[in-house]
Amino acid sequence: MYTCGLRISEAQSLTIPQVDSQNGLLRIIGKGDKERVVPQGDRKADFATGMYVYHYQAFDLYRKPVVGLAILADESALWRPREYHYELWGTRQSYQFTAIKLMDFAEADLINSTNPFAVVTRAYLTARKTRQRMQERLDLKWLLIRNLYESGFSRQQVLDLFRFMDWVLHLPEELDARLRERIVAYEESQKMPYISSIERIGMEMGEKIGEKRGEKRGKKIGEKKGRADTLLQLLHERFGSVPESIRKKVTSASLDDLTTWIGKIFKADSLQGVFR
Repeated sequence: MYTCGLRISEAQSLTIPQVDSQNGLLRIIGKGDKERVVPQGDRKADFATGMYVYHYQAFDLYRKPVVGLAILADESALWRPREYHYELWGTRQSYQFTAIKLMDFAEADLINSTNPFAVVTRAYLTARKTRQRMQERLDLKWLLIRNLYESGFSRQQVLDLFRFMDWVLHLPEELDARLRERIVAYEESQKMPYISSIERIGMEMGEKIGEKRGEKRGKKIGEKKGRADTLLQLLHERFGSVPESIRKKVTSASLDDLTTWIGKIFKADSLQGVFR
């Protein structure tokens, strides 16, 4: 939060579509619906000060004990902030927090772990070392995805980690298409139709329907239908049977609304929560 200059409310409302992992940027919607773009993971000389400020703001807001945890995703082995303190006229203030450096983790130690954080860290390390080697990234990304299926995670954990991994390990269009082919073939062989592949392929099909009609309006209609079908499938996979009233709402919605609702699927606790 601090290195990106986010307010607590902005961090709480952040969704995956606002994350541009390829370029290391966040698209933030602030007060008055004003949009700004900020970098991710920048180092700041006053980072410890920011941790202290967020700590007492969180305590003041909730009046409960607060744990300070900093996950450092930069690439400097020497930058390791852990403490903020000052002393003035007999007054002394000291605040210590836990800092975890992702680059400290050895990938070999993470491979057999069933901790979701280990999966997230492996994805980060893989993205870091394959920044300029997309073919290698494709192969390693597929290996990570295969491990998700075989890890013993719950269905929802697999879905959430899959989406995160997909954004962090960005691939060029051609390699991304080859990855989708592997995913679909594997899911069909294992009879495991997971949401991420359904969502992305559904959107792609919608766009192709529009393109075949050879006109801009046809493309939008095709894209909208594909996205509506995708959303209905996601709702069914996440919450079970979808009421007819919700189906009508989805099929008559605008493309922007459909996109917004799809972005809420993984954060909503209930079917109604997707449409709030």
